[in-house]
Amino acid sequence: MTLTRCFCVSLNTFKECCEPYIYGTHNVPTVLALMQSRYSAYATLQAAYLMETTHISERKHYSKSDILQWAASNKWQKLEIITATENTVEFKAYFLDSKLQNQIHHELSTFKLENGSWFYVDGKFF
Repeated sequence: MTLTRCFCVSLNTFKECCEPYIYGTHNVPTVLALMQSRYSAYATLQAAYLMETTHISERKHYSKSDILQWAASNKWQKLEIITATENTVEFKAYFLDSKLQNQIHHELSTFKLENGSWFYVDGKFF
């Protein structure tokens, strides 16, 4: 049996790393873990998780179908964490778009802890 390395490029397998967060068997302990699991959710087309981990005040700006379409139209290459604080993560997500052109999504994301769970609030794009 071959174990897949996690999409977030940690040294762990997907099963040991982001999968438990995406499938709800473990709570996400930090903003860094949430960022990594959200990247893995894009790579594994888990739009429901992406919606669930977006703060309720921001969900009106997104739809599962749009997230799924965008995630599926790209081939996710790697996640690079630049900095992380208690409630922010700056990262670069590398991917090939539908025309197989290299792309980099560079963002400083803000997160909020509410009722013991972390949520994505918004991001500043570079």
